[in-house]
Amino acid sequence: MIEVNLLPGGKKGRSGGRGFSFSDISLPKFGGGGGGGGGFPVDPYIFGAVVAGLISVGVMAWLYLGVSGDREEVQVALQEARQDSIRFADTIERTNQLTARRDSIAQRVAIIQEIDAQRYVWPHALDEIARALPDYTWLRELTQIQTSPMQLRIGGRAGSNFAITTFMRRLEASPFFRSVTLERSEQTQSEVDQTDIIYIFDLTAYFEPPPVEELQTTPLFDTEVSTMEAVPDTAGGD
Repeated sequence: MIEVNLLPGGKKGRSGGRGFSFSDISLPKFGGGGGGGGGFPVDPYIFGAVVAGLISVGVMAWLYLGVSGDREEVQVALQEARQDSIRFADTIERTNQLTARRDSIAQRVAIIQEIDAQRYVWPHALDEIARALPDYTWLRELTQIQTSPMQLRIGGRAGSNFAITTFMRRLEASPFFRSVTLERSEQTQSEVDQTDIIYIFDLTAYFEPPPVEELQTTPLFDTEVSTMEAVPDTAGGD
């Protein structure tokens, strides 16, 4: 019978003799190098895998604990935020109402300012036309024919073409008017005296506010007389 020696370093048995027996196989024992017994051979790959597994388990446990702590903190912060939201809900609602009211007031103020900006348009226009009107010239019509930009039609009677020319020149010199144009000029008999010849004329002119620096203003409530002058009186009137 063939005998197999499974122990390393053992001597090769001889063929023949006694048969194969499991009692001859002995496993190595764990232990140190002392006492005459051999130590268990440690595989470095298996040892590294075991250490890596232990480290992985420790890291996972640490991460789990950290995430749990962060979750608790987030839940506490969320609860506090909800309580603050409930606590300040009335304040937020009042703030929204005040904001809406402020916007509404701002819109109304803008409308009022726009209306107020046009408040002195006609007084300035009439004042400048009266300043520019020469002698022997009188007006019969003053209408607005265009809004933006504002255009006026001025119709009247004059004793001569020279008076009409003077009137146009004075309007052009005013900072409140531009593009003064003669639309019509024709002779006709006077309604008072049929022997007198007069001239019927129609003018168009654009009204525009002058620069602010050309206007002189005084406080409304003052001891002195409030005045507003655009340019010196070129018509020689009051």
